[in-house]
Amino acid sequence: MEACSGAHFWARKLQSQGHDVRLMSPQFVKPYVKSNKNDRADAQAICEAVSRPSMRFVAVKSCEQQAVLAVHRARQGFVKMRTALANQIHGLLSEFGIVMAQGLRVVLVQAGAVAADERMALPSPMRTLIGHLHQQLKQLDAQVAQLEQLIASSVQADSAERRLQQVPGIGPITSSAIVATVGDATLFANGRQLAAWLGLVPRQHSSGGKDKLLGISKRGDGYVRTLLIHGARSLIQANERRRAAGKSTDAWLDRLLSRRNANVAAVALANRNARILWAMLVKASQYRPEARMLAAV
Repeated sequence: MEACSGAHFWARKLQSQGHDVRLMSPQFVKPYVKSNKNDRADAQAICEAVSRPSMRFVAVKSCEQQAVLAVHRARQGFVKMRTALANQIHGLLSEFGIVMAQGLRVVLVQAGAVAADERMALPSPMRTLIGHLHQQLKQLDAQVAQLEQLIASSVQADSAERRLQQVPGIGPITSSAIVATVGDATLFANGRQLAAWLGLVPRQHSSGGKDKLLGISKRGDGYVRTLLIHGARSLIQANERRRAAGKSTDAWLDRLLSRRNANVAAVALANRNARILWAMLVKASQYRPEARMLAAV
């Protein structure tokens, strides 16, 4: 079947009846559709695509994995709404000459005080509006915190997710998302395939024996890719703080930053972490920093 809406549910149902279920990404089935699109042509395309020896399949997710991903998606939605609401408060107050510093926590702390301070030159309807928006912002922030606590509690009950947190730059949210999204890591032949599936490797436009690499492909799950890149950015900042304090730093990262900007280095670091995570999932092993350092040399 194509891996579309409801496909994992029907895959589990069919597996319970003894069928061998193969889920395929729709983008891999589309090239086999002949002429016009209809149910008959789609069925023929699926039969043709599934017989290809090089076809890559999607792992069937369990109910628990789908539940964890649902929590992640709900959290992601709340974070977007929280950011949009904080920006709206910023913009509305700036129209009245009240400019607050950037940052969500600044708005959470100061917006309520601005609405309650009668010395501010704000009309009464504006005070009421800012008060309502501030209350809604606090509710969204509390909901995000509750979902993060729910994710953290689920991580403690999963040994694989706890092991992945040993990798620098990987926290409970990222480890939970990786395990729930990837599922069976053995479906990937190596770590580079996982990194390519997450869109962390360059796009190619090669021809005639000439290799031409472009920017990263940004294919696959954008949520997991974003988490890995944010974790890499935090590692770069921590590396800079260690250098400023005169402590030892990551030699591989230092060499990379000496010839590339921080954004490119963050993607490269996320790529490296994705390959490390694949190895840990497939081999059920602990994180070994000494092995990473030897590979970098």
